[in-house]
Formats: sequence, C-alpha cells, structure tokens
Amino acid sequence: MVKLDKIYTRGGDKGQTSLVDGTRVPKHDLRVAAYGTADEANAALGLARLHTQQLAELDAMIGRIQNDLFDLGADLATPEQEAPKWEPLRIVQAQVDRLEAEIDAMNAHIPPLHSFILPGGSPAAAYLHLARTLSRRAERLAVELAEREAINPMVVKYLNRLSDHLFVAARHANNNGADDVLWVPGKNR
Repeated sequence: MVKLDKIYTRGGDKGQTSLVDGTRVPKHDLRVAAYGTADEANAALGLARLHTQQLAELDAMIGRIQNDLFDLGADLATPEQEAPKWEPLRIVQAQVDRLEAEIDAMNAHIPPLHSFILPGGSPAAAYLHLARTLSRRAERLAVELAEREAINPMVVKYLNRLSDHLFVAARHANNNGADDVLWVPGKNR
C-alpha cells in the first residue's frame, strides 16, 4: 500500500517528477502526459458517479474502472525493464475482458444508432462522455509513447476498450439511449 505522510515534497519545483523506478523526467514528458490524462478521465468519472447512485450496477462498474485507471497510471509510471527488483503493477487481459463483458451486457438493452450522439442528455451521460474523450486522449498519448519506448501493450488495449465502454455507459445512463441527443447534420446552416 501507499503511505503519504507529506503531500508536498518540493521535488517538482524545477519542472521534473519521479517515475516509480526513481527516474527523473520533465513534467511534460510523454509518459507523464499519458498517465496524467488517464487521471483526468478518472476525475471526470468521479463527477459522473455523483449522478449514478440510482444506477447501482453502472456506479459499481465506474468504481471498478476508477481503480483500474490508478493501476494504469502505475503501469505507465513504471518503465519496462529487464529483471526489475519487484513485480510492477501492470494492466492485464482480464481487465480488458471485464470491460468487454460489461459493454456487451449494457449494449444488449440499447437500440442501434442511426446518428452520431452529441455529449449530453443526463448529467451522468454528459460526464461519461467527458471521461470518454479524455480516455481517447490518454490512448493517443499512450500510442505515441509506445512508438518511442516499450510500454505494456495492454495499456493501449484497455484505453481503447474503455472509451467504447464509456460511450455505451453514457447511452445506458440516458435511459438506454432514449434520452440521447442526436446529431443532425447541417441543422444550423
């Protein structure tokens, strides 16, 4: 477990931060941007949960995802290395599989789309769409990072599936799609 006695360390005052292995990197490092954006998605999910208490199953899913996003951040904050001193926390296939099963379960009750959806409808759906867009940005950053250095490929897979999950979850929160706000191409010309 993590123990935080002191919240500020002054270690980042010159624009650097430490990765899990102690490596110092600039705060604008791509790795830091990727896990920082995953943290932003997690914060948006916290806002969504303020509006999902009546949807207990969805609320529980989001709670699990929030925990997974901390795992994902720890994964990205721990560079790949041969023979590490301790087993690093990594995203695993079972976490991706759980997202897929939840997507399928929610989507079974939602009619197919005939238009793109504008973020909105209910407050829960709006925040889920915000988290979805943030998870897509985290995914883009993780893909870019993976082109430059080795990362756990499950991170990209998880983020890809997460954005799909949050899209379906937003539709679920919008009365299984009945309250979705549909895009009308050229409506305001």
